[in-house]
Amino acid sequence: MKEILKSQFRASLRMLGEAIKACPDSLWHDSAYKNPFWHIAFHTIFCTHFYLHASEDDFVPWEKHKEEWISLGDDPGDGLYTKEEMLEYHDYFEERIGELVDDLDLVAESGFHWLPFDKIQLQFYNIRHLQHHTGELCERLGGEGDIEVSWVGMVKS
Repeated sequence: MKEILKSQFRASLRMLGEAIKACPDSLWHDSAYKNPFWHIAFHTIFCTHFYLHASEDDFVPWEKHKEEWISLGDDPGDGLYTKEEMLEYHDYFEERIGELVDDLDLVAESGFHWLPFDKIQLQFYNIRHLQHHTGELCERLGGEGDIEVSWVGMVKS
């Protein structure tokens, strides 16, 4: 099961990385959207990274983590991650997926009191969230001039 989870996290994250790379500068911080592209990219990587830990207390954030930018819908103020920073976070997290999944106790409780299910269900939830926002960003790219992100079915370790 852990090998399957690693493969699907990596495949979904690879698609998100391709969407980030393909995003034109004009769309990266476009204020026509309630949540700019960069903010969704950060939120998505952050949440996926966060829920691969045993609990909130065990979470080790990326060195450039900005707590005030994790929630969508909140005004990020003057905040803005660059595309290069998001790719840096993406790569940082992608390198840790294997160890994070290996450390999971899949039959334990989620570890997050607001998610009342076990750790394996949390990981399906986590992948669905990652893919939901990746699809959202891919849709935006498609509306910007037929920019496409290729489907990734799985990535072997």
